Amino acid sequence: MHTVVVGTSGTTAEDVIAVARGNARIELSGEALDALARAREIVDALAAKPEPVYGVSTGFGALASRHISPELRAQLQRNIVRSHAAGMGPRVEREVVRALMFLRLKTVASGHTGVRPSVAQTMADVLNAGITPVVHEYGSLGCSGDLAPLSHCALTLMGEGDAEGPDGAVRPAGELLAAAGIQPVVLKEKEGLALLNGTDGMLGMLVMALADLDKLYKSADITAALTLEALLGTEKVLAPELHAIRPHPGQGASAANMAAVLNGSGLTGHFQEESAPRVQDAYSVRCAPQVAGAGRDTMAHAALVASRELASSVDNPVVLPDGRVESNGNFHGAPVAYVLDFLAIAAADLGSIAERRTDRLLDKNRSHGLPPFLADDAGVDSGLMIAQYTQAALVSEMKRLAVPASADSIPSSAMQEDHVSMGWSAARKLRTAVDNLTRIIAIEMYAATRAIELRHGLTPAPASRAAIAAARAAGVEGPGPDRFLAPDLAAADAFVRTGGLVAAVEPVTGPLA
Repeated sequence: MHTVVVGTSGTTAEDVIAVARGNARIELSGEALDALARAREIVDALAAKPEPVYGVSTGFGALASRHISPELRAQLQRNIVRSHAAGMGPRVEREVVRALMFLRLKTVASGHTGVRPSVAQTMADVLNAGITPVVHEYGSLGCSGDLAPLSHCALTLMGEGDAEGPDGAVRPAGELLAAAGIQPVVLKEKEGLALLNGTDGMLGMLVMALADLDKLYKSADITAALTLEALLGTEKVLAPELHAIRPHPGQGASAANMAAVLNGSGLTGHFQEESAPRVQDAYSVRCAPQVAGAGRDTMAHAALVASRELASSVDNPVVLPDGRVESNGNFHGAPVAYVLDFLAIAAADLGSIAERRTDRLLDKNRSHGLPPFLADDAGVDSGLMIAQYTQAALVSEMKRLAVPASADSIPSSAMQEDHVSMGWSAARKLRTAVDNLTRIIAIEMYAATRAIELRHGLTPAPASRAAIAAARAAGVEGPGPDRFLAPDLAAADAFVRTGGLVAAVEPVTGPLA
């Protein structure tokens, strides 16, 4: 099994994916264990002093003015976890919770939190045992980080609350820890606060969304090329010299992908034929690289923000190398929240343009000779009429999901926390948007491959033929009389979602950008 070693200098997106989705084993480096021990010595020294230190010997948030006596501090740490584990609603997905816990461990291992090495090791042990705390949809305002979600995770470390075991069954966390031979932690000064004060949930969802969107943008370039081909469009708009004079990197990459898919096509370039006279393709076809390219550039910016956050230690207060323990605002989720919202906007636009191309394939007045709705016997058969309705419904929801969460703020904690990021909400809606975008692209792929097969006597590009053959092998049926359509669309969704479409064409085109 792949092993991820957690040190003091952050982590990578690849490691987050390996732990969250691949169940990679986690080890703490010797450097991290040493840094944890040094920082803990500083916290212990401060705890022994009579002067109050926030997070060590005081209450929290709006209650920070109370000095807590030594005999109540263990109770204080337990209480902050119990009281903050106040989430409600549906359970959050296992991969999100694993990413959340791993990224919290990443910050703890930096040596800036004051958490004992034994607590960090327990965090790793819980992940390695396949124990996943039950975390709920609602409870985080994205400031002071993802408080409620992280608190539910910390509750599991204490042997309290519910968690999912490696067998998928939800049981009391104490039972699961005992079965795995893990001792529950008894939190000391600063530790309760350190376990729940970070942007880890929204960051984990950002990292996974970027991985999914990378695959989807490649898939969208392929489906746009398939639609161009099915509509007997022109590939001349993809010429690299045209994109060189407007040098947005994403635009050039998308155009190059489409050109690679269309190389060798016998369907493109029929503009001047009497059966399909036109001067230029519609925007949804001609401007595909510009729209998808802008989304790609948005992804590049989001990936830069993610890389910075992955290298960060997000906690309050923090232990500095010179021994100071200082309060700060690094837990504020604004940097992550903004890019989560940016990605939702770009994904909505990509879904919108894909739906417009699908609609064009189905309309006999705009499809240049294709049968209405790609039906076998139009009138008797409805073809893909309602598949486009489904796609339109998904696009409509995508537009609603594109409304920024980060533009909102609801003050909390008696106005101490009076401006919050709503980054968790931005991440949750982006996950839904990515799911919807997958389905939208799958429907365009389903329509475009059927349309190409209805162009009798014309030979599609080798990459297109490879895509069609792989789709049919994956259970995505081709043209024919009306049948129960939902299973076909589900097969198309699975084909795109698992990367089958990209995997089918890349042996022909070479790696897509």
